[in-house]
Amino acid sequence: MHRCNRLMFWISVGWALLYGSAIAAPPVANDADSRQFADQVEPLLRTYCVNCHHGDKPKGNLALDTLALNLADGTTRAQWSTVVKRLKAGDMPPPEKPHPSEQDIRTLVDWLAPRVANAEAAARAAQGRVILRRLNRVEYENTICDLLGIKIHLKDQLPEDGSADGFDNAGAAHHTSSFLMEKYLEAADTALNMAIANRPKPPLTISKRYSLKDGHPVKGTTEDVYRFLGDGEVVCFCSSEWHNVGVSPFYPQEAGQFRFRISASSIQNSGQPVTFRVTASGTRLTGTSGLVSYFDAPPDKPHVFEFVRHMEPRTTISMLPYGLAGANTVKQVGGENWDGPGLAVQYVEVEGPLNDMWPPECHRRIFGDMPQKTFGTYNFRDRVEVVSDRPLEDATRILTTFTRRAYRRTVAADDVSPFVEVFQTQLDSGYTFEQAIRAALKGVLISPEFLFLREQPGKLDDFALACRLSYFLWNTMPDEVLFTIAEQSKLSQPEVLRQQVERLLASPKSAAFTESFVGQWLGLREIDATEPSHLLYPEFDHLLKVSMIRETELFFDEVLKQDLSLTNFVASDFAMVNGRLARHYGIPGVNGWQFQKMVLPPESHRGGVLTMASVLKVTANGTTTSPVLRGAWVLDRILGTPPSPPPDDIPALDPDIRGATTIREQLAKHRSVESCGHCHRKIDPPGFALESFDCIGGWRDNYRVTGTGEAVVVDGRRMPYHKGRKVDPSDVLSDGERFENVDQFKQLLLRDKPQLARALTSKLITYATGRAPQVSDRDTLESLVTRISTRDYGFRSLIHEIVQSDLFRTK
Repeated sequence: MHRCNRLMFWISVGWALLYGSAIAAPPVANDADSRQFADQVEPLLRTYCVNCHHGDKPKGNLALDTLALNLADGTTRAQWSTVVKRLKAGDMPPPEKPHPSEQDIRTLVDWLAPRVANAEAAARAAQGRVILRRLNRVEYENTICDLLGIKIHLKDQLPEDGSADGFDNAGAAHHTSSFLMEKYLEAADTALNMAIANRPKPPLTISKRYSLKDGHPVKGTTEDVYRFLGDGEVVCFCSSEWHNVGVSPFYPQEAGQFRFRISASSIQNSGQPVTFRVTASGTRLTGTSGLVSYFDAPPDKPHVFEFVRHMEPRTTISMLPYGLAGANTVKQVGGENWDGPGLAVQYVEVEGPLNDMWPPECHRRIFGDMPQKTFGTYNFRDRVEVVSDRPLEDATRILTTFTRRAYRRTVAADDVSPFVEVFQTQLDSGYTFEQAIRAALKGVLISPEFLFLREQPGKLDDFALACRLSYFLWNTMPDEVLFTIAEQSKLSQPEVLRQQVERLLASPKSAAFTESFVGQWLGLREIDATEPSHLLYPEFDHLLKVSMIRETELFFDEVLKQDLSLTNFVASDFAMVNGRLARHYGIPGVNGWQFQKMVLPPESHRGGVLTMASVLKVTANGTTTSPVLRGAWVLDRILGTPPSPPPDDIPALDPDIRGATTIREQLAKHRSVESCGHCHRKIDPPGFALESFDCIGGWRDNYRVTGTGEAVVVDGRRMPYHKGRKVDPSDVLSDGERFENVDQFKQLLLRDKPQLARALTSKLITYATGRAPQVSDRDTLESLVTRISTRDYGFRSLIHEIVQSDLFRTK
């Protein structure tokens, strides 16, 4: 459909108003301050700081020789805030450099701190604490789906989101360009095409039972790795990837929701289940992408596994058993004679596309029960469109209802009239009623009121509060219950707000909070950033990777659901494990895909996120571990004290995977460099505490090396790596406390529970509001930490306290 000039005019007006309302700024420094700065502050900075912080490549990317005293500028204000923070903490100057006297430090801090705080207060009065936030890709996709009542993948049509303060929903990370607007137009078209039904009747429904013997590769393989039983039952005996068995006769021509029923059982497995995975084609299998799920087929007696999944056109599903023999082994004796375990699949039933009514509910959300007439085209002769005898009246009603939900607030006639005018212009130009409505709806979907979370400085109104709460815990727009409470101006009542937090957390939609927050806080989104070396870690597989992610999410959910102390994230006496993960951790007695909560044996060295395989994998590369990377991760994600970036002129360590030199020996040389030693005394100890864990989170007493060394034999098989030098996980913290292993290190961390709570609270506030707490938020942050300390630092209690706080309830 051609782009309407009037539509784009109204959208551009909206964007102008949007940015025009966000330009207010606090005043710049006055002449008196400038003189005092030149007389009192600048000489001290030049004496003690500028020597390192100057030029094109200043230490910590902080150039004090050119940093102006323009505290009205947010970036400049943040840099001066960093200076104050470092001075107060005693981090700067480093010990090996000339140090100012305590009086000089007080002079600097006493002069800078109140001016930074006053400038921050002025900025907040004019703009609020949080800058304007745009929906990120995930929020946009979820919102479109909930608004229109459809299931569609849109985020991959949009550019990658940036990140600020560790999260991709932070306002500072969101930029808008003409390219992004083009992508929003395309996404809006895609979504409306799915939501609006132009068929006179639903697509033909498939209801069919398939046998794997008719699918690829069973039908065409020359390898004898299957056994064929009666009634189409097929037994799969190998786990080789090229025998990923597809239901290839099922190949839908149109997208839709389909119900699958798979009847399967394990055979010849000593009464134990066989785990198998189901994947959907059309998406590369990375992490959980492309994965339907893993299932446990029970021994001997068939069980029917049922699930509903949205399928794109010309895609299918496939299955692969886990942990069975390789095809090259099985084919030596053949499937009929193989006496090892196998997965028997009796049948696969498919039903769909599923439509409870026609036109579907997504169509009725827009048009209700309005009539349709045939508007055939050369390639779609029975195509129908919505028609109206009262076009302007119906268009106004449709657009008012739609805009109210899209804007996530009540709307006035002035909000709707630009889109009604777009509709009328299109109609007058000869477009049909439905085509004109589509143009107006697309205008709503690319308007700033839809794409941005509009909040006014000061206390949030109930609609803005509903949005902040919903995007915090659901990653999507408020539902009708939350919207209605906001309309009644009741959401701001503390008890009502508390009840809604509980309702949102109890909803299946809260899984989005777990996935998004945990994925970014702990870095699990980077699980596929590196692939472990198949020579050093031949035991690594997809099931282990998926189990790693699921363990961390389930652990997070358990701490949240039970209001357990947030100190469990550092050290806990339980874990959420399945069979694959238990084997990886050396915990006996657990089998299959299903996860269970179990008390950890004291000698397990597990408990808490630090020693979870997921975290240990994302803080390593595919061949070696680095105490620097892991140490910096602990300082940032767990302690909330991220180290400064390394100097540009210091090269990164080049790990020796042949085993001639240990990482400890390399870092000892690194620490001897004057510009590195100060930071590494803080970074390295947490990293060394985790050295007992390898690149995939397995426990080790010795390093694995590719060079010479003692041969390693596992389950009768010689491994492609050798036994390297012994691991030394001991070190001394910057405060002088020594630890010998990771268990002792965890106990040292637990000495300062308030700091652990402070760090996690800051991360949650950043994620919930779109901006990290600032210096002026310190008192509020400390108040939150104090309040939850009286409840043993309960994690669910912390969520409630954050939502009730001024930081959450004001812009």
